[in-house]
Amino acid sequence: MNLHQCLLGNNGHMRLVQSVNNFLMTGPKAYLIYSSSVAAGAQSGIEECKFQFAWDRWNCPERALQLSSHGGLRSANRETAFVHAISSAGVMYTLTRNCSLGDFDNCGCDDSRNGQLGGQGWLWGGCSDNVGFGEAISKQFVDALETGQDARAAMNLHNNEAGRKAVKGTMKRTCKCHGVSGSCTTQTCWLQLPEFREVGTYLKEKYHKGLKVDLLQGAGNSAASRGAIAETFSSISKKELVHLEDSPDYCLENKTLGLLGTEGRECLKRGKALSKWEKRSCQRLCGDCGLAVEERRAEMVSSCNCKFHWCCAVRCEQCRKRVTKYYCVRKEKRERGGGSAASRKLKRKQP
Repeated sequence: MNLHQCLLGNNGHMRLVQSVNNFLMTGPKAYLIYSSSVAAGAQSGIEECKFQFAWDRWNCPERALQLSSHGGLRSANRETAFVHAISSAGVMYTLTRNCSLGDFDNCGCDDSRNGQLGGQGWLWGGCSDNVGFGEAISKQFVDALETGQDARAAMNLHNNEAGRKAVKGTMKRTCKCHGVSGSCTTQTCWLQLPEFREVGTYLKEKYHKGLKVDLLQGAGNSAASRGAIAETFSSISKKELVHLEDSPDYCLENKTLGLLGTEGRECLKRGKALSKWEKRSCQRLCGDCGLAVEERRAEMVSSCNCKFHWCCAVRCEQCRKRVTKYYCVRKEKRERGGGSAASRKLKRKQP
């Protein structure tokens, strides 16, 4: 069983919870107190995956990561690498956070360095988030699900570790000043978890820089093969994501792999708060995939001008707003239906 057997399926969340609980019930009794945190952490990893890839051709669809009948995931590409890393990170992050919140009797602040000099003008002190606890428990659980000894198992374990490294690498140092009359003669500092979004963004950058590992065809479970695999992976930084295969063309529908293609996907064109990546989503999802951009207008109804009335009710008006959305469609369909100059211009625009 690998990590994704806990995460994915037709009902990803339900299968996640069932598999986690089954493992914990049959594993060490100590795991029982962590079951809800492990399940919530793995789910938060998948949700972060969906956020990070919302405007990419591959958008972290659960159906695309369903398992084959034997031997785990169908692919070992860079997207698989990211899912392992973000899921592992989510489990570690949630365990660490819940430890700090006092959810576990056997876990508290990490004060192992308190009193030691951390740098010029500051000492370790306060209550650091116990990331060591989260790392140890998450590793025991997540890595225990990877029972193979072939290249794919080595890849999965490497990316699990990269996810944990991402949590540790994004920890924030927080300091408090000490001194007479508010001066900052010395500082006491401790480490805190960042927002999980920062971990996801960090791993998305690692995804773009992912390393492809080339191994001899047919490398299997023989002692010689396992030795060569271990040597190859040990030479790569544990902070980097690795994959064994090239990614398929996510523009196209592929029922065998569970890929829907980008036809019918929404893209973004205008908006003050959009990033450059989001603003280019129509070109990336539509134009570069040989599709046209179709503009659709719709009316949205929402509550507005809400007022509190004594006592005790809130009454709102119903406001209507016209919105414009953009979707990827086949060019022949777009040409039959006509189209605005803006849509035609967008099809020619390069990223």
